[in-house]
Amino acid sequence: YVRFHLISPLIQQSAENIVLFDTFVNILSHNLAEPAYEADVAQLEYKLVAGEHGLVVRVKGFNHKLPLLFQLIIDHLADFSFTPAVFEMITEQLKKTYFNILIKPETLAKDVRLLILEHSRWSMIDKYETLMNGLSIESLSAFVKAFKSQLFVEGLVQGNFTS
Repeated sequence: YVRFHLISPLIQQSAENIVLFDTFVNILSHNLAEPAYEADVAQLEYKLVAGEHGLVVRVKGFNHKLPLLFQLIIDHLADFSFTPAVFEMITEQLKKTYFNILIKPETLAKDVRLLILEHSRWSMIDKYETLMNGLSIESLSAFVKAFKSQLFVEGLVQGNFTS
């Protein structure tokens, strides 16, 4: 079991940065779907989660091939690229996801409660409005470059691994 949390102070600076981060993580997951398929068949699991303060990369499975899967994820992160078609597809999916959160009373109530309790939090309404106003491909590229330049990493490795 390997878990790394890639933390960046950049994410919480604005609602636009949070939306750009969500877009980035979804495109990264999309880009990994095909190359990581063989790992899935070999009973290795991975998950990318857009946390509040950074990207959580979780990998688990048999230890002899786990580093290869983790390296694949890190390589795609380091050499991040996307096409305009993928960008459009992911932003449309995010619009639907954000809208579905907004129309459910229990999730909207949770969002409002956390907005009251947490010092620097952007509401789902802010994120939805930012996404509806439109994102540019250039802004995503600039965000990803800035994100990768301001990273702090926390990691946990459990299991049959040597130091």
